[in-house]
Amino acid sequence: MPLTWDQVSGITEKVFMPKLADNIFDSNPLLKRLKEKSYEKLSGGTSIMVPLNYATTSASGWYSGADTLSTSDNESITSAEYAWKQIYANISITRLDELKNSGDAQKVSLVKSKMQIAEKTIMDTMGTALYNDGTTTNALVGLRAIVGTSSTVGGISQSSYSWWNGQVDSSSTTLSMSALQTIINLCSIDSDGPTVAMATRANYNRFYALLQPQQRFMDAETAKAGFSSLMINGIPFIADSHAPANHVFFLNENYLHLFVHKDENMRLEPFAKPLNQNVRSAKIFWMGALGSSNNRLHGKLSALTS
Repeated sequence: MPLTWDQVSGITEKVFMPKLADNIFDSNPLLKRLKEKSYEKLSGGTSIMVPLNYATTSASGWYSGADTLSTSDNESITSAEYAWKQIYANISITRLDELKNSGDAQKVSLVKSKMQIAEKTIMDTMGTALYNDGTTTNALVGLRAIVGTSSTVGGISQSSYSWWNGQVDSSSTTLSMSALQTIINLCSIDSDGPTVAMATRANYNRFYALLQPQQRFMDAETAKAGFSSLMINGIPFIADSHAPANHVFFLNENYLHLFVHKDENMRLEPFAKPLNQNVRSAKIFWMGALGSSNNRLHGKLSALTS
C-alpha cells in the first residue's frame, strides 16, 4: 500500500487559522432584539404573573346636577400566568482530547470552542422556541400561539375571550402591500402599533421585490446589529431564519416580555468528572419565559406561498 505522507507533507506542519468558523448556526434577530429591548430579570416566584386590564369601568357616564351616580363595581383586571421554562446544553471533553489539544499544538482551544458552541446551541434553540405553536410543551410559549385565536396563552383561552386574540390573516396566500397594510392597521391603536416585522427569507425576498428601487429604505439600528432589513411604515422588516414557513409577524415589542431568572441566566455549572470515565462534563443553564401583555397589538399573515 502507498505511504500516507509524501516527502513534503511528512515534514511540514499544517497551518490552522486561530478562529473557529461557524458553519451551522443561522440568523437570530428576534432573540437579539428581545434581549436588548425586553429582557426582564426576575428573582424568583412559582410562576410569572402579568396584570391585564380587560374591561372598562361600568359605573361611568354622563350626568346632570343631582342625578344618582352608580357606585357598582365590575371586574376589569386579571393576570396572564406564564410558567418558567428551562433549557440546557452539555459540554463534555475526554482527557485524551484535552491532552492532545494542549501546549504548542493547541491552535484553537477545545474547551472554549465547545463552550461557545453550547452557548450558541441554547440561543439557536431559543430562537426556534420564540415561534413555538404550543406543541413543544416544555419550550417557551411561542408567537404562533400568542398571535392566534384558539390557543390558551398565559392561562387565558383565546376562544373564550376575544380581547386576548392576536390579529391573524390566514387567508392571504400572496404577499401584497395591501395585505401587509391591513394587518398593520388591525394591530394599531392610535400611535401604538407594531415596532418590528419578522418574516421568512422567502417572504423577505418577496417584500423586497414589491418595492421600487427608490423606495428601499434600510433600518440603521438593525444594520448595526448585523442584520439586513427593509422598512414598511417606519417598521423594520427583517428576515429571521427561525420564522415558520409562510409567515410574516408584526410585533409590538412594548408588549412582549422575555423574562429570565437572574440566577439562571446562561449559568455555567463547573466541570465535574464521573467516577468511571476520564471525561470532564459541564452544563450551561437558562430559565425564563416569553410573555405577552397585549395580544391584539400583534399580528401575522400565516399562509403566504407567493
